[in-house]
Amino acid sequence: MDILAILRHYNIRPSKGLGQNFLVDESVLERILEASDLSPGDIILEVGPGTGLLTRRLAQVAASVIAIELDRKMLPVLAEALRGYTNVHIIQGDILELNPVTEITRALEITDVGSLRYQVIANLPYYITSAALRHLLAARVRPERLTVMVQREVAQRIMAPPGELSLLAISVQVFGAPEIACLVPARAFFPQPKVDSAVLRVRIYDRPRVAVEEQTRFFATVRAGFAQKRKQVHNSLTHALHVPREGVLAALAEAGIAPDRRPQTLSIEEWASLAKALPLG
Repeated sequence: MDILAILRHYNIRPSKGLGQNFLVDESVLERILEASDLSPGDIILEVGPGTGLLTRRLAQVAASVIAIELDRKMLPVLAEALRGYTNVHIIQGDILELNPVTEITRALEITDVGSLRYQVIANLPYYITSAALRHLLAARVRPERLTVMVQREVAQRIMAPPGELSLLAISVQVFGAPEIACLVPARAFFPQPKVDSAVLRVRIYDRPRVAVEEQTRFFATVRAGFAQKRKQVHNSLTHALHVPREGVLAALAEAGIAPDRRPQTLSIEEWASLAKALPLG
């Protein structure tokens, strides 16, 4: 499949605004498929199918592929690339504005949402990586696994251990265990980005590390803590949550956290204890 010839045929120029970098190295496809560990009965939600290079390979292995593409000009390219694949459903739209579970169940006419099992495979534009991961992990039925192409530095940040945690790392690690399946050089894409990428695999836990009913409070606390990440945690929380300093210090003491700690040094369990202790109303 000559991606460059297809783009020329349809007079398509990759959009910088949409962060389009098309995968042209077909050897990377096998690494993605290996990382995703697909079975014949799997349902796949693919985000950003682009030219359909990966979509076609997924359709050859999985039971169904629901591919969400933002760029309307890619639709005729996908239609041609996927002609004859009746198990592929193309949806034009913005993944950040769509409900992934609704789109899957509607496309496959599934009425029992609770029985839905699926996984996400995506080549995410760099500029929506964080938002897209949070959106997908917040779905009412979470995927069993995510296999996503992201910027190498982002993948490394997501995998960070306590002591080096970020808001993004916590947002992912609450729901699953991330690991880098392989590194992908910039030359594997057209146009070639300035940085290398990585295929990140996230195996989703049966139960999140923070209970569902506690997640709103938990993430409000974590976001507040990282609002000024260079500050000591008691200062960040006081300013961001508008909670009296005495209340923040009391909550930190109850959670067993020294007030001069930096936000990135707190573990997920410490954030959870702190969220419970804070007087947030």
